[in-house]
Amino acid sequence: MLLIPAIDLKDGKCVRLRQGRMEDSTVFSDDPVAMAARWVEAGARRLHLVDLNGAFAGRPVNAQVIRRIAQTFPDLPIQVGGGIRDEQTVETYLDAGVQFVIIGTKAVQEPGFINDLCVEYAGHIIVGLDAKDGRVAVDGWSKLSKHDVIDLARIFERYGVEAIVYTDISRDGMMQGVNVEATVRLAQAISIPVIASGGVSTLDDVRALRAVEGEGIMGAIIGRALYDGAIDLAEAQRIANIQGNG
Repeated sequence: MLLIPAIDLKDGKCVRLRQGRMEDSTVFSDDPVAMAARWVEAGARRLHLVDLNGAFAGRPVNAQVIRRIAQTFPDLPIQVGGGIRDEQTVETYLDAGVQFVIIGTKAVQEPGFINDLCVEYAGHIIVGLDAKDGRVAVDGWSKLSKHDVIDLARIFERYGVEAIVYTDISRDGMMQGVNVEATVRLAQAISIPVIASGGVSTLDDVRALRAVEGEGIMGAIIGRALYDGAIDLAEAQRIANIQGNG
């Protein structure tokens, strides 16, 4: 199972938010490229980059930092989300060396946009579904939509997305443990892989997700727990590997 360190970018710095609130952020590094190097040296096989400013602005804000990271680690798969609302942004990121782009708000508001992207950029499109109590949130988690997360995931599966990044926003950044049950429910409902996000705070969370990997959970994004030192990435990846073939 892939363990994917998250690098959340705000004003060019590496930060973490609590429950998506921009005003409740902690700066962990002024040098996101150095932070990326730290996780690569610890054995990361993929990185998860989020343009937090972009998510709220609706357009890329930290694209230059993301480009530098992609150019520094050209052989490392990188997935990027935050403020990707048009095809030009997708093309720019892929040209910069990013492997996967994650579409969130735009996917929920205009599902047909994802269909078009999957035709044009097959193999590179991931949809991020952020949910609370089964309902999908948009606009940097500031609004809850009427959409059911499983219903939407099935639509994007038909369109041909590579994976779904599923975030339980009630758990994200709160160090309360991952919502394994909700993640498994989603993974069982679709045939494309699910990447778990939000609340991975201990090695026990890694073990719990690894135990249900066979349900269709290909990986987990880890954020605050890495930065707080609650999880050692190398040790966590060892656990993920030892307990199966992941």
